[in-house]
Parts: sequence; C-alpha cells; structure tokens
Amino acid sequence: MSEPQAEGAVRQRRHTRLLALLAVGMFGFGFALVPLYGLLCEVTGMQQGGLGAAARPAAAVATVAASDRVIVVKFDGTVHPDLPWDFVPAQRSLEVSPGQTYQVNFVASNRSSRRVTGQAIPAVAPWQATGFFNKLECFCFRQQTLDGGERVEMPLRFTVSPDLPGNINSLTLSYSFLRMAEGQGALAAN
Repeated sequence: MSEPQAEGAVRQRRHTRLLALLAVGMFGFGFALVPLYGLLCEVTGMQQGGLGAAARPAAAVATVAASDRVIVVKFDGTVHPDLPWDFVPAQRSLEVSPGQTYQVNFVASNRSSRRVTGQAIPAVAPWQATGFFNKLECFCFRQQTLDGGERVEMPLRFTVSPDLPGNINSLTLSYSFLRMAEGQGALAAN
C-alpha cells in the first residue's frame, strides 16, 4: 500500500469513528430530551395544563378545603366577522366552589335572514387551569345552527377541580364562534 493510500485509509477510519460517535451521541440525546424538557418546564414555570395534579409539585396543589375556597370564573364570547351572530354570556362572572357543579347560559342571536351554522371554540386562561376546568355539558361539543333572526340560550354545565393550583383564584372561559361551511365537519373542542 502506498503512503497516500495508507493516509487515506487512516483518514477514512477516523471519519468512520467520528460518524459512529456522532450517531451514538444523537441516539443518547434523543433519550435525554424528555428529562431535559421536564427540567426546562420546571425552571421556567411552564407546565402542560392537561397533566393535572399528578405531575405538579405537592406545594402547587390547593391545600384549602374545597368548601372554603372560592374561585371567580369569568365568561367571554367573541364571534368571527364571517358569522352574522351576536354571542354573549348571560352573566359575566360567577363565584364557584371547586368540586361543585354549576350551570350558566350564553345567548346567541342570528342577525341574518338565513339559516347559519357555527362552532364554538373554548379557551381557558390562565392556560395552567385548562386541565382543571371540566365542561360536563357544552354547546361547544357540537355545531349550532340558528335560523334567520333566531335567538337561543345555550347552557354550559361545568365544574372546577378541587386540585386547581392554590395560586389560581380567577380564571376566564372564552368562546370564539366560527362560521361553518355547509357539510364542514365539527371542530375538536376541549
């Protein structure tokens, strides 16, 4: 083997080892991502709302008895400009005790003279409370169709979990109503 060929073979073995080491490192990094993400969330205070109390530190879970604690739930409604409806909560806020079931109504009116279908998309703020706000019955579970000029009350039955973190004393439930085209499927609602 000539000297240039021997030097090329050494270089090739070195590159092969580096690439193998890189592949092993990438594989290990893939396994390390989950604990690193958990650490990042813990350090920055970001936490998935749907994980619930099991994934939260014990200090963040409410220690006040459910009957003694009062949470203010605010309600809000908006309508996309393409939907000719008025949509408002019958009441703007309600004081609730975690673990109890409550019902509130939203009022929707079709301002047009034609039949129109809409779908409500819910959102909870702060987002950390999302997994603790449970809709038992909601108009957002399916599309709503109103005839021209029709006005309806839409009920919402809900409960706030007693496991709601103790630092959250107020939350807002917002609905955005969107117009649905004929034959368009329902949107996923939380």
